[in-house]
Amino acid sequence: MQLFVNDLTVMDFSYLCPERGMVGESWIVDVILNGDLNEESMVLDFSKVKKQLKYLIDLHIDHKLLVPVEHAYTQLERNNKTDYVKVDFLRPGGRSIHLNCPAEAYAFVYADNVTMPSVSDYLKDVIATHLPDNVEGIELMLRAEVINTPYYHYTHGLKKHDGNCQRIAHGHRSKVVVFTNEQENLELEAYWAQRWQDIYIGSSEDIVDETQVCFTLSEGDFSQHWLFAYESSQGRFELAIPQAESEIIDTDTTVECLAQFMANEHQRLAPQLAYKVLAFEGVGKGAIAYA
Repeated sequence: MQLFVNDLTVMDFSYLCPERGMVGESWIVDVILNGDLNEESMVLDFSKVKKQLKYLIDLHIDHKLLVPVEHAYTQLERNNKTDYVKVDFLRPGGRSIHLNCPAEAYAFVYADNVTMPSVSDYLKDVIATHLPDNVEGIELMLRAEVINTPYYHYTHGLKKHDGNCQRIAHGHRSKVVVFTNEQENLELEAYWAQRWQDIYIGSSEDIVDETQVCFTLSEGDFSQHWLFAYESSQGRFELAIPQAESEIIDTDTTVECLAQFMANEHQRLAPQLAYKVLAFEGVGKGAIAYA
């Protein structure tokens, strides 16, 4: 007997990619459970599937940075006293990425690359130990939202957030809708999809210098990187990321602020027009701004 639940949850996270760098992503999760009927004539109560499995998936993936542990670029250093982990992702050509964060800010995927199959295997191993005896196996189908208009992948951190959004490297795959004088403007949507294709969006007030982070760079200095650091309720977060793969704004990087940033940018370039921007944060949610 099989029990299925579609659209169980959406995982918003970022991952380290050898080619693309730090990539924000949003994947939808569908689940199939294989097993015998229990004393209630069920494989598993739907309410338990939705509550327990969603909790485990969110706990181990959502709003984390996924690190491909077995890739040659990856180097890890754990501080057992503080439970912090330093990650060096040594991409060549000045494109290295460095983090020092609480261990809970990461998910360590034991594979060469972070892919839907490798993440599915990671989650199945986690979930298997929490299933009742009558459930013999689980299938996880991960998929991206079908978006037929322009979209981008972005990563950020929200230090003022009480929850997991404060983690300095989590992200989203997001579409954007732009209206010019009440008419949808596909050209401007494509502009943002290209500008923010695989971007880290940081706040200018979080930029620090080399004396305020724990990183060292064997290939030279950090002149081609932005360095970010901040304290929040979960601890201290530090990040070094190539400037060429970043955008700096003068506000926080909430979706509300990003929507307003885009609207203001268009008005700055063409002030005679009126703009409306719908900026999405992953799947089915976002903010609207006007300029």
